[in-house]
Amino acid sequence: MEASSAQPVLLVIEDDDPVREVITNCFEDIAGWKVIATKSGQEGLKLVASQHPKAIILDVMMPEMDGITFLQQLRELNTTHLADTPAVPVIIITASSSGLNSSELTALGVKGVIAKPFDPFRLTKQTAELLGWV
Repeated sequence: MEASSAQPVLLVIEDDDPVREVITNCFEDIAGWKVIATKSGQEGLKLVASQHPKAIILDVMMPEMDGITFLQQLRELNTTHLADTPAVPVIIITASSSGLNSSELTALGVKGVIAKPFDPFRLTKQTAELLGWV
């Protein structure tokens, strides 16, 4: 089912179940946004193609497919299959930002990085600011 265009649709990709639940609740309960959530980068790619989210919150350190690999495949998907739609902006949420190359992240469409642990009451505002939705 595709979400209504009246409210932002956010895709959350986070492998830690409790963290994913907190993030989802923040956006749904505080901001009133529609959230689609998954714990896998592979599933996230499928959801981008089928649900067309307005933005993605992405964990970097995940099993099977890390966040950087997801971003690379997302950009490839945009180029080959979703060329007629704008690239989906991404915000990384991570416990460790060391080793992240800011110019590479920008080239991959990352609008910003939010550190874990994050303040659940500020998460929606930080995200809106990074996405320019304020």
